[in-house]
Amino acid sequence: MAVPRRRHATPGRIGRVGRQAVPRPRVIMALVLLLGLVCTMVLDGYLRAEVGNDQRVRSNASADTVPDEVLEGGPILSFPGGTARSQSVPDKTIVLTFDDGPDPEWSEKVLDILDENDVPGTFFLVGSMISRYPDVVRRMVDEGDEVGVHTFTHVDLSYQSEARVKREIAQTQLALAGATGITTTLFRAPYSSRTDAIDDYSWPVYQRLGAMGYTSVLIDTDSEDWQLPGVSKIVEWATPEDGEGASVLFHDAGGDRSETLAALPRYIKKMKAKGYTFTTVSGAQQQAAAAAGETGGGGNGPARAGSAQGDAEQAAHRTADTASVWEGRALLAAVAVAEWSVPALAAVLAVVGVAVLARFGMMLLLARRHHRQRNRRGFSWGPEVTGPVSVIVPAYNEKECIAHTLNSLAASTHPIEIVLVDDGSTDGTAEIAEALGLPNVRVIRQENAGKPAALNNGVRHARYDIVVMMDGDTVFEPDAVHQLVQPFADPGIGAVAGNAKVGNRSTMTGAWQHIEYVIGFNLDRRMYDLLRCMPTIPGAIGAFRRQAVLEAGGMSEDTLAEDTDITIALHRAGWRVVYAEHARAWTEAPASPGQLWRQRYRWSYGTMQALWKHRRSVTDRGPSGRFGRVGMPLVVLFQIVTPVFAPLIDVFTVYAMIFVDFRASLLAWLAVLAVQLFCAAYAFRLDREKYRFLLMLPLQQLAYRQLMYLVLIHSCVTAATGGRLRWQKLKRTGEVGAPRTGAS
Repeated sequence: MAVPRRRHATPGRIGRVGRQAVPRPRVIMALVLLLGLVCTMVLDGYLRAEVGNDQRVRSNASADTVPDEVLEGGPILSFPGGTARSQSVPDKTIVLTFDDGPDPEWSEKVLDILDENDVPGTFFLVGSMISRYPDVVRRMVDEGDEVGVHTFTHVDLSYQSEARVKREIAQTQLALAGATGITTTLFRAPYSSRTDAIDDYSWPVYQRLGAMGYTSVLIDTDSEDWQLPGVSKIVEWATPEDGEGASVLFHDAGGDRSETLAALPRYIKKMKAKGYTFTTVSGAQQQAAAAAGETGGGGNGPARAGSAQGDAEQAAHRTADTASVWEGRALLAAVAVAEWSVPALAAVLAVVGVAVLARFGMMLLLARRHHRQRNRRGFSWGPEVTGPVSVIVPAYNEKECIAHTLNSLAASTHPIEIVLVDDGSTDGTAEIAEALGLPNVRVIRQENAGKPAALNNGVRHARYDIVVMMDGDTVFEPDAVHQLVQPFADPGIGAVAGNAKVGNRSTMTGAWQHIEYVIGFNLDRRMYDLLRCMPTIPGAIGAFRRQAVLEAGGMSEDTLAEDTDITIALHRAGWRVVYAEHARAWTEAPASPGQLWRQRYRWSYGTMQALWKHRRSVTDRGPSGRFGRVGMPLVVLFQIVTPVFAPLIDVFTVYAMIFVDFRASLLAWLAVLAVQLFCAAYAFRLDREKYRFLLMLPLQQLAYRQLMYLVLIHSCVTAATGGRLRWQKLKRTGEVGAPRTGAS
């Protein structure tokens, strides 16, 4: 019975590889996606890094350089003409100031209280909070309150560089412009207090900001509401000496402000009863200027409804230029994306973390059960399989490896025929094979048509009912074929997956792949075997019933992962697929990162193609439905979804180290690494591998795993954009030589 050959646009040819094998635009897109994620995390971390930190970073210092008139002057500090000038709040006048907002809960309620009592306020805003809650700031400005700069991240500016100081102010102004279309000339330093607290560290900051045109606003009385001392204490501490004017400090964000909300109406009522009026900073400046006989001010200051409309020289608010407004809106949009995406990604991370740990637990339990079951004394698949089998070796330009491959097969302890299908090689592969003069070797030549076509051609020419398929660069152990075919004693078994191991593990890249093969492929196959949903028989070593392959239509050219495709097809046809751990073959893994990228890119993309091709198995009945409802979800979850989102673990770890708690985050990462190390050690024990390679596991997690993430993301982008990928021939060195008899 002939195996049909099918050609489609999607597959490629083994030998036709050009520079566009890895589509550069999609590589760039994958990197852009990852860069976008990192930028989003950095922005969110920057927004949250300092807000809510009520600890000043420096201790008190001397004030030798601060002028006495400033230390003893009023709370409104400006630098007209470069000379420091302090102004006091007029008698019987209160300037209500609020720090650390805006906050969507507390600031809104403070505004409600001010509105009910027809009292204006001056809010010193943190830029990062403006970016997150621009609607609250718009309400402040629309209702006639004044706003000022309180830095972007609530950082103590005393020890910051001049560039950092300018950046903190500029970013806050940008956020304000984007939210309201205005900028402000008012500034209050985080952790500032009265004028007599200005010291030699903070004084240069005030001078620098004064030269930039800012008016710094300090306080006369502090409600100390942040201490939650009780409503009565807040009212008492915020009350100035009888008849004196005051700049009074409250907080509308940064913690629990329930006592502030309870104290504020009582305080306003008390001060009004004592004959006090309320104004803004600009209103106080105008009154002070009028009292001193200066031009540009007068009256009792702006009412609540018009506090942003004061004299052009005195009013704190300025209309922002168009460029600043649009830059500010872009900042707000970026923050909105971060505000939405980071919590969503954190939720996804939680799911991924649970899935990863569940996978580790499932693999360990099932791998242990599989090992005990298959290695217990007396275990047998049935009568020993001793009949000859056909070994099909597809080869394209394998001159470096083909002699090693065929010599290893010639040493087989099981009777075999070797069918070498030369797929249009141009390097003399077929001639090398013939020159070896090995018995039972048939060389079949065909025009270059691709690996699936070569395998199908080999199946057509096979003389025996069991066919073993391998790669042209693979070396079998002497008993590999015998171990591989024993499960066929069970008539329900249609295919067997062997244990592929990395032969060229002396290099860093090879060692990393060796660890991956032992941990992932070994434990995974044990798990899938017991669950009866093995997704892939490795191309390096696998055995099939010839009848099952023919019934499935042969090796399909529909996908780039013909091994996954045929495995799923056998499951759907009712055949069982198992794993033979003692059937070992040594393969030459890609020797360079570029070749590794191409191989894994093809594997990932081909797996997605195969899953999509067999998607209807999810709703099928019988064996097909079993694989669709058990195997398909596991493969999608563990081989696509979880790896795609696994970078979140690393990104969030770095995020937490920088912006949250370095020590705790590092310990958490090390704990996850310890779990992986435990799983790896168990896998190495089952395979009787030397543990010394596990010393490279931490570095593998830091470097190699990131490359695999990018490959999978690249594959997903290709799949999502409808791209087509071609077969990619890897450069071989022939490093994997004589057959091995055990682990090394």
